[in-house]
Amino acid sequence: MNTQPHVVIVGGGFGGLQAAKQLRKTNARVTLVDRHNYHLFQPLLYQVATGGLSPANIATPLRAILRKQANCQVLLAEVTDFDVANKRLVLADGELTYDTLVVAAGATHSYFGNDQWAEFAPGLKTIGDATEIRRRIYLAFEAAERETDPEARKALMTFVVVGGGPTGVELAGTLSEIAEHTLARDFRNIRPQDARIMIVEGAPHVLSHYDEALSQRAADKIRQFNIEVHTHTRVTEITADHVRMSSEGCETIVPTRTVLWGAGVQANPLGKRLAAGCGLETDRAGHIPVDEFLNVVGHENIFAIGDIATCLDEEGKPLPGLAAVAMQQGGYVADAIAARVAGKGQPEPFHYKNKGTMATIGRAAAVVQIGKRQFCGFFAWLLWLFVHLLLIVQFQNRVLILFQWAWNYATFNRSARLITGEEHVVIVRQPKPTEFADEDSLTVPAGNLSADSGKG
Repeated sequence: MNTQPHVVIVGGGFGGLQAAKQLRKTNARVTLVDRHNYHLFQPLLYQVATGGLSPANIATPLRAILRKQANCQVLLAEVTDFDVANKRLVLADGELTYDTLVVAAGATHSYFGNDQWAEFAPGLKTIGDATEIRRRIYLAFEAAERETDPEARKALMTFVVVGGGPTGVELAGTLSEIAEHTLARDFRNIRPQDARIMIVEGAPHVLSHYDEALSQRAADKIRQFNIEVHTHTRVTEITADHVRMSSEGCETIVPTRTVLWGAGVQANPLGKRLAAGCGLETDRAGHIPVDEFLNVVGHENIFAIGDIATCLDEEGKPLPGLAAVAMQQGGYVADAIAARVAGKGQPEPFHYKNKGTMATIGRAAAVVQIGKRQFCGFFAWLLWLFVHLLLIVQFQNRVLILFQWAWNYATFNRSARLITGEEHVVIVRQPKPTEFADEDSLTVPAGNLSADSGKG
């Protein structure tokens, strides 16, 4: 019988993987459970969504990462519930007992109570999301190429990004590059440069968690890429063919067939199930409360880290949902578990060390804030490139991404701009009955751009 304490980690994201790796020299048996067999580098997911990188460039098999760690086992399984009283993890196809549990299940999209918008405005959290967004973006240009009605064509070439945070800004900036450069000479009936790209943000500034002056500089730079920035503006309706926006009491309807969601996130639903099992309540976004040691309140053998937990800083404000936060928490939890296994007692409370934040806003442009230092422009973009390359887990992917970026910068080409996904054929426009003799010629592959499908 194995007498080693069993540590079960739920989630192979930044926090969970860091905890697993840092437990490699601990006298404990570690099991990492994830419903995917790979670690996803989410900060570059928008580049998959816009055709700059392929999914394999930013995803690394978990077994490959932990191959040499003898005390760690990887299980491909879906967690459905928690039996806290019996220290049992309920799986979709079985169960798993633990001595110590680390929950790092991440987050998903939040539509602020309007879940019906998900059909028309996909978010960006998974590889599936990224390939779906990529499909919609490039299919929009294909449909516009065949559209003869000027107003319908204009709607097809209007892209609305809801949310002015890093994800929304990165998507919009890359869309601008696609329209202005990548596709500039690829079509005969349309000018991709005529695409209308909009960022809709309810706060007073885009990138509002940065210093106000830096946010303003970022907004000015964004507008230089021919991107409309609508702040103090709320989206009140999203349908298959338009977005309704409200600003200062005035409503505007924007005809569009492509809406991308980057406005809000909520904790993985497992957070509510864990909270229920622990006799606790989550906040409105589904985060479970943790104490200063990252333990779920009242349960010393259960840790919650990353986007699934509410962890407060010294000023009583929740820590942001950043990879750096999750990685520091994962490392702290691993050290805390190692100390307990070695009989060394409780470590000092967790303190997040903010080493800076950054976001790219377009070609050769980014914003970086490190303490009181602020950078906006080309130098910030170089810093962004360097840091993100260092954070990629697998060396092979670092090399591949570096070459892809260099090629893209030199040629404006995006080699992964494939329309994949739904394979059925749909009508993208309604031609005159006499325009074509063969009905099959009215169709193109895939898409939610069907005029009569009810989808966006």
